[in-house]
Amino acid sequence: MSSAPTVLVGAGNMGGAMLAGWLDSDTDAGSYIIVDPSPSPTVQLLIDKHGLRHEKAAPSDVEAAIVVLAVKPQMMETALPALTGMIGDDTLCISIAAGTTVSTIQSFLGDIAVVRAMPNTPAMVGRGITGAWANAAVSPAQRDAADRMLSVTGPVEWVDEEPLIDAITAVSGSGPAYVFYLAECMAEAGRRAGLDEDIAMRLARATVSGAGELMRRSDDPAETLRKNVTSPGGTTAAALDVLMGGDAMQDLLTRAVAAAKKRAGELAG
Repeated sequence: MSSAPTVLVGAGNMGGAMLAGWLDSDTDAGSYIIVDPSPSPTVQLLIDKHGLRHEKAAPSDVEAAIVVLAVKPQMMETALPALTGMIGDDTLCISIAAGTTVSTIQSFLGDIAVVRAMPNTPAMVGRGITGAWANAAVSPAQRDAADRMLSVTGPVEWVDEEPLIDAITAVSGSGPAYVFYLAECMAEAGRRAGLDEDIAMRLARATVSGAGELMRRSDDPAETLRKNVTSPGGTTAAALDVLMGGDAMQDLLTRAVAAAKKRAGELAG
């Protein structure tokens, strides 16, 4: 057996973002094995640059310290049975697949230590956030290890109950799409107000990203930042009367998050 490595199963965008963060943390590249029949171009560059071990299928000569499951949820039932040979008594499994429960993972891999995590796509630029939950088999040392591995792409928020991972999926996991759609809607509204389509989109993109950066750098609550922009009787107040009237936008987002959470539960079966 090889010395216990970290095995990344699935080398797409999210798995690649995590791998890049691990390698940037001055960790020994020899401690990683990548398992994917067709890694993304970005991951292939990392494999070539750092001389990482790459396998198209789970190797038989390895007992892993950590297995990171970064495959799509619908691929789990195919991927999991092939991993049993890498699982030892002290192996930690970290899954970032939406909707895949610990019981599903354990039905294939046994009663092992599992951390369910849900990162989001800003992890690709080191600005993500991850929600995580650990089952009772996870030791304090394993939880610390998981926290270090997940935090390379941004902060980690731990919850005490597994079902809350579905809520995290609905808020922050799917959340970037809501923000991107907000930019689309702002740009279209600008176009309808008479702006050139390209200018409207550039204004919307810069406004959304700039407001996000302002919020990141400020310790003030989002409500305070909103009020700071809003002069009584001014243009922003007029717009917010529409967005907030009858809790219009809040109700819409609440229903959107509820729908995403319900779907995460359906994926879990």
